[in-house]
Amino acid sequence: MLNTIFLDLDDTLLDFHRAEAAALSKTLEQLGIPPTAETVARYSAINAQQWRLLEEGKFTRDEILTRRFDILPGAEALLNTLAPRYALYLVSNGTAAVQAGRIASAGIAPYFKNIFISEEMGLHKPQREFFDACFAAIPGFHREEALIIGDSLTSDIRGGNNAGIRTCWFNPQGKPRMEGVHVDYEVSALSQIPPLLAQAASDFTAE
Repeated sequence: MLNTIFLDLDDTLLDFHRAEAAALSKTLEQLGIPPTAETVARYSAINAQQWRLLEEGKFTRDEILTRRFDILPGAEALLNTLAPRYALYLVSNGTAAVQAGRIASAGIAPYFKNIFISEEMGLHKPQREFFDACFAAIPGFHREEALIIGDSLTSDIRGGNNAGIRTCWFNPQGKPRMEGVHVDYEVSALSQIPPLLAQAASDFTAE
């Protein structure tokens, strides 16, 4: 049976892009630069590209940071539904200090048994070693009883593939799948996750 769920933070539970846009606009205003929609969009695209390079192992976190939140609708209801039924763990590639502040501000820490931030671990999604370290910190963990839920094919879903656990892709924008990345389940809204897990319960059996 399904016992353990790993949840991504940015753009799965928290609205990263809205928070990013608000923070960037405020910073630009302080610097006397008009925060136009084009400027904010350009920054967001460059920032996403840099984090992709981290996932691919082409740059370190420090290099990415020098190169370079609000809860999503349904996130709180999802956590309220899942927390009594499953052991929830948060897995994030974000910077530790930033993520800690966002998690505290959103008030979601009590839902999780543990929170794994890549900067603190010295490893990051989608590395198998990142997940191995997470698994080692969970008493009685079984891969066959675990699932990762996230919005990123290259980070969350590929990470689940590398780690040997099932995956659920949160895809609200209807993006196409990527060759070489296996998706076990796909949802377009967070509200679809609890009934999906109930329906898929028979897929999770410990060896």
